[in-house]
Amino acid sequence: MTEEEAQDWIRQNISISREAESKLFQFEGALIEENERQNLISASTIPTIWSRHIVDSAQLLGLHSANTSAPWLDLGTGAGFPGMVIAILSDRPVILVESRRKRFEFLDRQIEALGLKNVRIHRGRLETLETQPVGVISARAFAPLPRLFPLAHRFSRKDTVWLLPKGRTVREELESVRSSWQGVFHVKPSLTDAEAAIIVATGVSPRKSAR
Repeated sequence: MTEEEAQDWIRQNISISREAESKLFQFEGALIEENERQNLISASTIPTIWSRHIVDSAQLLGLHSANTSAPWLDLGTGAGFPGMVIAILSDRPVILVESRRKRFEFLDRQIEALGLKNVRIHRGRLETLETQPVGVISARAFAPLPRLFPLAHRFSRKDTVWLLPKGRTVREELESVRSSWQGVFHVKPSLTDAEAAIIVATGVSPRKSAR
């Protein structure tokens, strides 16, 4: 997927306003500039930022039908993927979790600069965030499943959708939690990387024998 194809994919597959598209370009520019001061994304991915990061994030919007009034919780947001892209492309409330000070400060500046009223950012580890039910939990390169589920499960309800981009080890990760966690798990291919996939899960809960 070229950068032009990635931008066209956004226009054709997501109901995007000119204002939202402008904000995506503004965020892209700010991220590239900030990347010279701190390593937000690998420099090698800057020429493919739309396909590698923006569409990679935006594709998650089409993988669930969760209640859009319930918060979307994005763990380890880092450079803002997928959380900032979700906040720009939708009106739903988004909670970003980022523990690293410089990344938090960058994201905080961008939320203000882009005028995003539907997103807030929690600076600190996930363990310090107050428990609340959410509609979606996303985590891109945050933690492997055996660590992720115990950390984030307190935010999950029966109808919470987990959207978890993974690499080529997705099957091994799922197998590693099979004995201790249950739920409905689907593995969807990623649009942007033939070797990547996205775990779409609902009803995630610890098995009784694992409590």
